[in-house]
Amino acid sequence: MDSMERNTQVTDFLREITEKLNKKLETIEASLVEGQKDIERMHDYYWENYTEMDQYGYENYDNQQALLGQVNANQELILLRRRIRKMQKSPFFGRVDFCYEGEEDPETFYIGIANFAERAGMTPLVYDWRAPVSELFYDYDKGPASYQAPAGVMEGEITSKWQYKIRNGRLIYAFESDTKIDDEILKEELGTNGDVKLKNIVRTIQKEQNAIIRNTRDKILAIQGVAGSGKTSVALHRIAYLLYHDRENLTSSDVLILSPNSVFADYISHILPELGEEPVQEMSFDLFTYRELKDTAPDCEDRYHQLERMMKFPDKEREERYQQKQSEEMAGQIEGFLAILEDSLLNFRDIEYKGLKKTESELIQLFYFKFQNIPLLARMDAVREYVTDEYETLRGRELSEEEAEVVCQKFASLYVTTDIYQIYNWLMEFAGYPALPDVPYERRLIEYEDAAPMLYLKYRLLGKGAHKRTKHLIIDEMQDYSYMQYLILAELFSCSMTILGDRFQTMDHASQDVMQFLPRIFGKKVRKIYLNKSYRNTLEISRYAAELQTAAGAPEQFLARHGKEVAESAFSSVDDLLDQVVKELRLQKEDGYETAAVLAMTEDEAHDIYMLLKNRSVSVSYIDRDSTSFHPGLTVTTFYLAKGLEFDQVFTVYEENGNPLLPQARYICATRALHELYMYRLEPEKRDR
Repeated sequence: MDSMERNTQVTDFLREITEKLNKKLETIEASLVEGQKDIERMHDYYWENYTEMDQYGYENYDNQQALLGQVNANQELILLRRRIRKMQKSPFFGRVDFCYEGEEDPETFYIGIANFAERAGMTPLVYDWRAPVSELFYDYDKGPASYQAPAGVMEGEITSKWQYKIRNGRLIYAFESDTKIDDEILKEELGTNGDVKLKNIVRTIQKEQNAIIRNTRDKILAIQGVAGSGKTSVALHRIAYLLYHDRENLTSSDVLILSPNSVFADYISHILPELGEEPVQEMSFDLFTYRELKDTAPDCEDRYHQLERMMKFPDKEREERYQQKQSEEMAGQIEGFLAILEDSLLNFRDIEYKGLKKTESELIQLFYFKFQNIPLLARMDAVREYVTDEYETLRGRELSEEEAEVVCQKFASLYVTTDIYQIYNWLMEFAGYPALPDVPYERRLIEYEDAAPMLYLKYRLLGKGAHKRTKHLIIDEMQDYSYMQYLILAELFSCSMTILGDRFQTMDHASQDVMQFLPRIFGKKVRKIYLNKSYRNTLEISRYAAELQTAAGAPEQFLARHGKEVAESAFSSVDDLLDQVVKELRLQKEDGYETAAVLAMTEDEAHDIYMLLKNRSVSVSYIDRDSTSFHPGLTVTTFYLAKGLEFDQVFTVYEENGNPLLPQARYICATRALHELYMYRLEPEKRDR
């Protein structure tokens, strides 16, 4: 069959599938209308008859269950309608002709964003990209191939494989691929302008990415990937795959993403809905820490406070202290401190109240022996409950609420203090660090260097049950989590995890390879995976960024997509620099871009640039730590808030001021650029602003 016949065949199939999708949509719309009428009838029946329903409530219960069933059925139809509407725009993107072993003629499988069959139980006309047969598309070239089906391994031969681009129901191109996801397709896809949302990659998943996405064997995947290797996309597609294959045990509400900030969360929020799944929960570790320490201090710094301080006021001694407090050695010091804390934390004495009596020696026996495995600050509650149960059994009556409160206070008073802040200061003295200010609760501020060790100490003293509702955890930007923070995560989550990051995008002075210590925290169940090919930037930008990152481990492979050379310029004033930014911007031109960014080193610098651009009547958005969304056009923000995002054009503004974090900041900025990168240096001695 020649290429013209092939194109005619796929065009005919596209027309056929589009007609069937349209009919399916009409059926869904009619069912939704009828379902809504049923809901209204049930409501009317209830209000007309609820006074006459049987006294035991059986009829009322049946009516409510029927109503709930119809509401759920309508909700399922709404989700199906959403999926069909997406498929109308692009019903499929790939095709595999596969001849099963022992057969003469190949079968054709079209691959798309979701399964589509005319009716339930019928053979799909289009197969979901997560279906077993779709492995043929992602993992094999022409020739011998196999896939794991529910009935076992299916072997045979791929006779042809095609890739398509369909936009708004129209075939843009058809490309016969002798190799998996050809580089020309990748260049076409990745060479398009940056959207304000992360792109889904179902049409361009690479073999090494597919192995991660479909991995259901390993409990914890730790993915070390270079900038632009698709780490975040792969993690989200993996979640979509796991949800598809384990519907009975895993739902979207069971998944939690720990993301760097709210803007990044907004940037990736559409991926799962595009893949036919509901959005998942998201939060930052810093917000979680703040909430957990709220009863210890009213305010708690986050990572961005720490970064701003490092950029504005570099302090080697303070930075070393910060690193020490996050380290494995600090965890050991906490354990040593806990071993001797019991002697100074408790003041045992006899307890007596209305016939309830325990001597000091009896309390010591219970505390140190019977309940020795309960965390220290929770242990006295266990002793109190034991003594109270014993008393109530002997007396044959329960304590009243008022009596129970008095008894509770008596047992609690055996602690010298239960204030985590005060106990943490004892730890600082024990470990040889300066104490935190001795101030009342309302004046306390927990600096970032103390937040993680204080939270870990709190959990060791009080215990913390695992988040059993969370069945899968995604940790993004893994290089920015300290050893102490991983100890906390191991305490909180016993579920499966996808952990991902790039050690060279660390926001510390030196890169941290968490892959070295993760197995010591989570055990042998950690599977390490490395992604060394960058797909994001042009070859010119990739090479420039690699030169900035002199340490071994920068991208080993690049997608050969060429573009404009990186522009480096020096300016004596911010005004001159911004003149050049406005001159180079391509947002409003005929072949213009969707996104551009000016990336500064600190929040103050970013805000100043934002205001100066606004004063020039430039349409511009500003992202700070409180922002929650990412917009098209020109954005001004800091290098650290841009992590994980990508822009068509990036303008980096920096000074050569000797800050040890500057090389990392410049590298992060450079790797944000898809097509054009401008590195603009301000010369401090000549600046007029």
